[in-house]
Amino acid sequence: MTQQDTTTRAPGGATGAADQVFQVETHGIDPIPDEERHGSAKDLFWLWFGSNLTFTYVINGALAVAFGLSFWQATGVVVLGGLSFFAISAAGLSGVRTGTATLVISRAPFGVRGNWPAGMLNWVVSIGYTILNTVVGTLALEAFFADTGVGSGRTGRALALLITLALTFAVALWGHATVQFAERWIAYVLAVGFAALLVFLLPGADTAGAAVSPGASGWSLAFVVMLAGPFSYVPMPADYTRYLPRATSLRSLTWYGALGGFVSSVALGIAGVAAATQTDMTDAVAGTERLLPGWFQTLFLALVLGGSVTNSIVTLYSSSLNLQVLGVPWSRSKAIVISAGVTAAGALCALFLTDFTSSLLSFLSLLIIVFAPWGGVFLTDMLMRRCHYDGPALHAGPDGAYWYRSGFHPAGAAALLAGMVFAALTCDSELWTGPLVAPLGGADLTLLGSLVSGLVYWVLARRTVAPHADPS
Repeated sequence: MTQQDTTTRAPGGATGAADQVFQVETHGIDPIPDEERHGSAKDLFWLWFGSNLTFTYVINGALAVAFGLSFWQATGVVVLGGLSFFAISAAGLSGVRTGTATLVISRAPFGVRGNWPAGMLNWVVSIGYTILNTVVGTLALEAFFADTGVGSGRTGRALALLITLALTFAVALWGHATVQFAERWIAYVLAVGFAALLVFLLPGADTAGAAVSPGASGWSLAFVVMLAGPFSYVPMPADYTRYLPRATSLRSLTWYGALGGFVSSVALGIAGVAAATQTDMTDAVAGTERLLPGWFQTLFLALVLGGSVTNSIVTLYSSSLNLQVLGVPWSRSKAIVISAGVTAAGALCALFLTDFTSSLLSFLSLLIIVFAPWGGVFLTDMLMRRCHYDGPALHAGPDGAYWYRSGFHPAGAAALLAGMVFAALTCDSELWTGPLVAPLGGADLTLLGSLVSGLVYWVLARRTVAPHADPS
């Protein structure tokens, strides 16, 4: 029997030998050859739908109410936050055109060397959120074990951590085709469970209650919380579109991916809003459990675990590509061992040695000062180039068109710095409060750093940045 007869096809009828379900993917950030391209834009719906079926959005919805918004005000913010997935999904066209990862493509606006600092920070952010999701999933599975009598105490927690890490690492290690396959099938199960969660939470929501005036601070913080999740994906979309055929249309790619992220994030965000109008959500998992019938509470814990795993799979997989961008001279499947090891160590510290979870979350939230402006420059450059890049030059180093001046693109660096200064001046977080927050009435305008950096980049680069002319 031939190799083709024995392999499992990837989603969308994949035929590329390097990208098969339950086989280790052989490609990393190297361009995907046309003959190995496969799949369709429909695959992106399940990828973004499944990876965003995470309890984090329930917490975000509850926070909007905690900031003083009413049910309908908070719901409006949740919906607007979900619409940002249209921009994230559209950014995936760059992967279709180049066949490589997002953080390789971002060498175009920043230069090969200028791209390195943001690449390093993105790896830190990816691992940080993977650790947080692993901790949340482990605690949910530990509680599940306690409810079902499987195990308790440190033994139960250790077993829960081992299972959570194994589920995440195995899928991410196999690679792109298996990630898409797992996201699709786990999403089928999670969608049913979270739909039931909505049925239990929505009827009791206080939709008529008047909000305590949230003011500029409440509104801005709610938007920051809702948009931070989608913004964290800006360095990733091409990672999951680089195998799609070049003929994939921007319209289909954008709509399928955006609808996937929108539906799951908005549904769970509204669930959090509804729960917060009924009970104290300081501990979101415990607060949600109080609103559920007893027979569903154990299943709810399984949902929290599943959502944590689906999100961790995506971030852990992208982190392995990220390490290659940073120059780690290993294959993607070997590089991911570094990310998995750091994730395991961080989760162990959080669960058994010291509780640094809140400090880590505060640190990660502060990094939006960097990533909102970075995203603004990257997306503006993408629009200016219309996603037409010199593919070989992205990998060429000093001999390529994106080396600029000693590896740095002055326009990209200046625009990023301008956006970061604005974001730092208007940021309101636990670790840093910018000097302009008080004069602005407590408003947190960190996310507008993306608009500032994008505008500055356009002004500085509009005469030199243009779509690459594809050879005829």
